[in-house]
Amino acid sequence: MKKLHNCFIADDRASLFSWAESVGRHSSCPVTFDLCLSQCAQANDWQSAKSIYEFSAKDIDGNEESLEKYRGYVCKTPVNYTQFAAMHATYAEKGLRILGFPCNQFGKQEPGTEAEIKEFAKGYKAEFDLFSKIEVNGDGAHPLWKWMKEQPKGKGTLGNNIKWNFTKFLIDREGQVVKRYGPMDDPSVSQ
Repeated sequence: MKKLHNCFIADDRASLFSWAESVGRHSSCPVTFDLCLSQCAQANDWQSAKSIYEFSAKDIDGNEESLEKYRGYVCKTPVNYTQFAAMHATYAEKGLRILGFPCNQFGKQEPGTEAEIKEFAKGYKAEFDLFSKIEVNGDGAHPLWKWMKEQPKGKGTLGNNIKWNFTKFLIDREGQVVKRYGPMDDPSVSQ
């Protein structure tokens, strides 16, 4: 099975429902689930970034996208295609944004091209935003991922490296990391 890294929003089902309800009541405060992108705050200056909005990344079709377009949303990256497709279908109209970043650094689970990944995701009705394949660990890690892992609420257990696919980050409306979730954290349980 192919996997994506993910960003997540709530640590329990009640919190997510509470959040979704508040988004519905406060339409000026849309929410976006996401993990972030490629090259606004580029490789050399990622440490000076103040939010995810200073980054960009290539989408699954190869177009450079500024993360600024997610300003005002809560962002999260997916756990798996099926779960996040369902969350997207349920909460997109309330402002939820899920950003998927394929990575092949974990057991070579994402070996395909961007076109193959996009086609694979369609099979799961994944209509959330997909980005081009990135690295999340090491010298070649995307600047956004380097930045998220260094934020006070983005640090990992036993070091900051991403341990496996489907590590998730919850990003608030201000572009700040709210929480980092492990690969086994199931977003549907948090609804």
